[in-house]
Amino acid sequence: MLKVFSHYLPTHTLQQVLFDAVTLFAVVLAAVAVLVTPTSAVDWAVCIPSALTFAASMIALNAAMGLYRPVYQRSHRQTFARVALSLTVSVPVAYLVFGLLPWSEIAPHSLQLSVLLLLCFLLLVRGLVNQRQASALFVPRVLIVGTGLDARMVHQDLVRPLQRSVEVVGFLPVGGNERIEVEQGAVLPPGSLLDVVRNLRVDEVIVAVRERRGGVLSLRELLDCKLLGTRILDLSTFFERVQGQVRLDSLRASWLIYGDGFRQGWTRTFVKRCFDLLVGTALLLLAMPVMLLTAVLILLEDGAPIFYSQERVGRGGRPFRVIKFRSMRRDAEKDGKPRWATSNDDRVTRVGRFIRKLRIDELPQLFNVLTGDMSLVGPRPERPYFVDQLTQQIPFYAVRHCVKPGVTGWAQVRYQYGASVDDAAEKLQYDLYYVKNHSLILDTLVLFETVRVVLTGEGAH
Repeated sequence: MLKVFSHYLPTHTLQQVLFDAVTLFAVVLAAVAVLVTPTSAVDWAVCIPSALTFAASMIALNAAMGLYRPVYQRSHRQTFARVALSLTVSVPVAYLVFGLLPWSEIAPHSLQLSVLLLLCFLLLVRGLVNQRQASALFVPRVLIVGTGLDARMVHQDLVRPLQRSVEVVGFLPVGGNERIEVEQGAVLPPGSLLDVVRNLRVDEVIVAVRERRGGVLSLRELLDCKLLGTRILDLSTFFERVQGQVRLDSLRASWLIYGDGFRQGWTRTFVKRCFDLLVGTALLLLAMPVMLLTAVLILLEDGAPIFYSQERVGRGGRPFRVIKFRSMRRDAEKDGKPRWATSNDDRVTRVGRFIRKLRIDELPQLFNVLTGDMSLVGPRPERPYFVDQLTQQIPFYAVRHCVKPGVTGWAQVRYQYGASVDDAAEKLQYDLYYVKNHSLILDTLVLFETVRVVLTGEGAH
């Protein structure tokens, strides 16, 4: 995997993106050469940069919408929805790009139509191909140090059915009383780590052992391997890279203090605030007709009030009141006791069930974004009652409050709807990843992913 703007991207995914961009670029040039007559009149100094811009913008758009991200155990309906969404968005955007590029003289309507058909064919093929097993062109050889449960979890993540971008050469046992929880045939004979790395031509070592002191694991050998040019990963870094989360069971306070990320500064805060104001205002204007219609439907079904205001915990643990469209009955918590909202909650009205599915109930939070209580992207804000409960039960839960809460977030596009302490702990691992690596690029990616999740029904509900 490669780290781009503090976010990890699979190598095979980058190769797919590059291959499709080059293919579309070549197809556009070929279409110009065939359809434009005479070809001697073509200004290639204009055509080549324009074709490159068109190809890069189309592939980047679909990459941001998740076309290239492998989704495990995806149904055929979800695959069709993802491809249909890509085509629906790409065609009008392609026409817009045609209008902005200096193609008026070299791009007749027949050429534009041909390029659009080829673009649709390419996206359709990519969507179907991603149902199959993906592999990288250059597959690194990986050695897993350890044979316990952690080593088995690492191995399962590396050899998922749809993603074989590495070759696991085996498991190297270490000293101590670690049980063998992996396949016996893949366990290597005990020996020097440096010798194993050299003999098996290992490119990457993943240390799936928690205890590294007392002779269990030689730090000197790890240093020698690193000086040899081999990448060394611990459990925290591995899960961050592969799953897009910071695992609680492999997390230590020292890693939070001395590790990369978790940077907060006025520059980042200023840029994020400008992004929130510009995009938040645009989204509010675009969503206003939908919001007005939703308000009318709520009034017709269950009367006033239309909005629902509730205290939540924001940045630095400061409380604020979040605004949402009311999706539950007015007596939803008549006993005064806070309860988790569930996916099939009987307190939800008919209109509420519909607007929850499409996340329309969250749109009034754009006002919270404009007032500065929230950001467009960030950890979802929780009620003080649940925050107190979760802080006591889940380590490092308070770390998520070092950034503003968001209307949507990394956890919301990567994890299904949760309504328990266990779900909160799972989502916290994604929130910690966002807090550690948040950037304008990651915020934009989350917004695109949110659109895809809502329209295709994947992930969160």
